Amino acid sequence: MSSAIHAERLSRVRAELARRGLDGFIVPISDEHMSEYVGDYAQRMAWLTGFGGSAGSAAVLPAKAAVFVDGRYTVQVRDQVDGALFDYVGVPQSSIAEWLGAHVGAGQKIGFDPWLHGIDWARALGRALNARGAELVAVEANPIDAAWDDQPAPSAAPVAIHDVALAGQGAVEKREIIADWLKANALDTTVMTALDSIAWTFNIRGQDVSHTPVGLAFALLHADATADLFIAPEKMTDAVRAHLGNSVRIHDRAAFEAALAGLQDRKVAVDPDRAVAAIFTALDAAGARIERHRDPAVLPKAIKNAVELDGTRAAHVRDGVAVARFLRWMEEVAPQGGLDELGAAAKLREFRDRTGALVDLSFDTISAAGPNGALPHYKVDATTNRAVETGTLYLVDSGGQYADGTTDITRTIAIGAPTAEMRRRFTQVLKGHIALAMARFPKGTRGSQLDILARQYLWADGVDYAHGTGHGVGSYLAVHEGPQRIAKPAGGQAGTEEPLHAGMILSNEPGYYKAGAFGIRIENLVVVTPVRIDGAEEDMLGFETITFAPIAQDLIDSALLSPAEADWIDAYHAQVFEKLAGGTDGDDRAWLETACAPIGRSPAALAA
Repeated sequence: MSSAIHAERLSRVRAELARRGLDGFIVPISDEHMSEYVGDYAQRMAWLTGFGGSAGSAAVLPAKAAVFVDGRYTVQVRDQVDGALFDYVGVPQSSIAEWLGAHVGAGQKIGFDPWLHGIDWARALGRALNARGAELVAVEANPIDAAWDDQPAPSAAPVAIHDVALAGQGAVEKREIIADWLKANALDTTVMTALDSIAWTFNIRGQDVSHTPVGLAFALLHADATADLFIAPEKMTDAVRAHLGNSVRIHDRAAFEAALAGLQDRKVAVDPDRAVAAIFTALDAAGARIERHRDPAVLPKAIKNAVELDGTRAAHVRDGVAVARFLRWMEEVAPQGGLDELGAAAKLREFRDRTGALVDLSFDTISAAGPNGALPHYKVDATTNRAVETGTLYLVDSGGQYADGTTDITRTIAIGAPTAEMRRRFTQVLKGHIALAMARFPKGTRGSQLDILARQYLWADGVDYAHGTGHGVGSYLAVHEGPQRIAKPAGGQAGTEEPLHAGMILSNEPGYYKAGAFGIRIENLVVVTPVRIDGAEEDMLGFETITFAPIAQDLIDSALLSPAEADWIDAYHAQVFEKLAGGTDGDDRAWLETACAPIGRSPAALAA
């Protein structure tokens, strides 16, 4: 899209702000539920700036504007946003508060939409502006919406029942668990705003957000195990109403704010990390007694039951067959030339579609050739699309949404012969991946305590990677799910201090990125499981790997492996073949058998 279009949109927004007596406005990538991924109607920053990433904000003043993104999007933002219109500001090195502090003056009013920001963010920015003599003002209607003539409407797609045969636990039982939590904490009601929490609690799924099967809704859950669900009427069917039962009262989503006014004198639990500022304001005005608590669905949702785990195991085998077929296809087609990142991503989608069970991708496929692989959260589009060339590495991070599970897998392959440096870094990443996969740890261990296992071999060479090592994954829900996380504890990373519980699903994805050259990442999903150790004096946990696809053996420098690591690779590949062989035949099966051969007989080892 041309810069002229975004210049005209910026001009329109400034005119709207002036009409409202505002001197500035903050535009986040967010919705009323503080979702990671948002519906098309909420893509206000993309409309205004052209930025297509999943995290960031913009600020508009009368004579200046800026976009704020973290290091994942340093390159992308410069490709997509006109630097003549917007300053590029990196976070956390700087912040909206710092930038505004340098550009606003006494008496100025900066607007924000309280339905798109958290309460603590709003209060902190308000204090920072007050120190400059300026004021943060909550708007009643978003000025971007007034300027956005063809803004899409929120999705009207109906929600569907997530059958108990897949959920493993009925919605009534889930509400009773939350009601017991409310009573134990002497609370009357909890406000539920996170879309995946609502989907999990009521055993429903939707189509309102790309890649995440949720429906736009709010909920109030009460200590008597009844609930009020706020959802657009057109999204409800008779079958869903019958599924929810008489103990769930259905209201229009637009009635949610007014319903908060009816919570006067009630002790109400609200999660400040998931509920927007407007909810706190409405509850304060109603005279409710607000207590800050984490959303009570978060932890039980993260600890998968046996039915969910069996389902996700089945989904991963199905997905693994598709990925294996893609890897074989890449091995044959890529060296011939003529293939690009978009073409490769489309082919992988085709293989997943052939399963007949794919509902959606679980996120936009990261299809990254050569130097684009050095951008951990790269997103290919028509302007960045790069040819897959011989002598480079190709990194593909992708996943699928299936009714029985959510997948997320990364594989890195060499196009042609890899260099010694590529093989060394790949093997170091693999050694870290294996160390985490083989870890045994006492109950109560946190993700921050395990993170070093995946980095140790890179650190020994004085290199590292800038992203976390593992994130939680949902059960036919969000591909990034809290509260658990494996990452460095520095910087207050959410989830790193969360104890790991049996039944949690996490990713195991160390990487290495050489700017301007190549990127490497190896990602499998793992389940936290109890481990029996003879003579153990503690309750111990470990990881069960549930992702199955060959790891590129021509990128492994076997001289760097310990016998235990080589054994792990052989055992993993034997399991891959056992799991996937039944879903393949002919040339695909023959290729899989070769790709899963013991490392002592691999092409790389034979050539050494």
